[in-house]
Amino acid sequence: MWRLGSRYKSLKQCVLAISLVLASFFPTTTLANQDAAEQKRIQEQELLELTRNISISEEKRAQIERDIRAIDRDRESLNAALIRTGERMKRLEDQLAATESRLKRHRVNEDSVRKSLHARRGTLIEVLVALQRLGHRPPPALAVRPQDALGAVRTAILLNAVMPEVRIEAEALASDLSELTRLREEIETERNRVKTGATELAEEQQRVELLLAEKRSQREQSDALLLAERTRAEELAAKATSLKELIATLEGEIESARGAAEAARQAEEARIASGTPLDPYSDPGRLKPEISFVDAKGLLPLPVSGTLMQDYGVADGFGNTTNGQTFVTRANAQITSPTDGWVVFAGKFRSYGQLIILNAGEGYHVLLAGMDDISVELGQFILAGEPVAKMGETRIASAANLSLSSEQPVLYVEFRKDGTAIDPKAWWSFAENEKVRG
Repeated sequence: MWRLGSRYKSLKQCVLAISLVLASFFPTTTLANQDAAEQKRIQEQELLELTRNISISEEKRAQIERDIRAIDRDRESLNAALIRTGERMKRLEDQLAATESRLKRHRVNEDSVRKSLHARRGTLIEVLVALQRLGHRPPPALAVRPQDALGAVRTAILLNAVMPEVRIEAEALASDLSELTRLREEIETERNRVKTGATELAEEQQRVELLLAEKRSQREQSDALLLAERTRAEELAAKATSLKELIATLEGEIESARGAAEAARQAEEARIASGTPLDPYSDPGRLKPEISFVDAKGLLPLPVSGTLMQDYGVADGFGNTTNGQTFVTRANAQITSPTDGWVVFAGKFRSYGQLIILNAGEGYHVLLAGMDDISVELGQFILAGEPVAKMGETRIASAANLSLSSEQPVLYVEFRKDGTAIDPKAWWSFAENEKVRG
């Protein structure tokens, strides 16, 4: 009987210790009592806050400026640096997205464990209360008061019935607490990775901005002429009723757009005469596409690191089918050009928001819409992989993606041939096609 009393005391101390630990994991307001949608909103807001206010040190900023000044001021060097930086940014965005995905999974697992603990807390409290009551009247020792043998036997029966179940509960609880502690450590590790990745991304963004500023300073077109053409393009965009009409009007009335179309035609004639090079994207100093758009199938990079949410040719929720592909991106994601081409439009167009139209030659045009900030100008020749725009922090309503429920930024990509939308999937490189299908 003495052993039974010791066992009782040991179990009581164990349950009491676990109850104290439980209290530390369950503040007055717990996630277990919050609505699932509210939990998701809070976690997404936390991720946004982790990356929104990231800034780089003055020392790092000065180092980036020195790096930019060290680059040769010729077009080839600037283009090569821009493309490399754009590639690094997309890799960093992929890594950051993977880190955030792991962090979200850990949060979901943490919520599950907390809810499991919360559901069993009532049972454990009831057992603890029963043990505390027994503490006021502990089991008698037969060696001292043999007249209490009946009470001792009844107590022994009660404890033997209760204690195995309590032990099982205690062991399960200890396991859950251990898992919860591990998840909290993993969450903290992933949070630190998010901060580190966001800092690296901010550094690359600073590099892109400085490179673009340097490239803008080298353009031959005067500010006055550029402003006049931009104003005229905005007037035509306001009158156009469709993308097809807008493209045709721009290339007929805007000098830079007309020049871009003519440059694309001449580039095609020169290409036919000279043949196709082995590596059409190797020369960052090229002034025209080294390969026809048709022959570029399977070679083009996606313009953003994101998730395909709506493919070409599927129901759009309004009784029609989609003319392009829609990608959900990270906040402030960098957008790069998927192809070599000339900018024939860069500005707002109806419900598309900020829109870029590239003339890729042979009657092909590539459209990018939904961005927050555009960094290219009318008539400019752009290389595949070169940064051209940046997304905002939230989704911009557009005719191309109104049926999507996501509040994250959304990029719309459309390919056209002679004014008619075509399926872009065949043009993405193998690795990018895997992302699209995934």
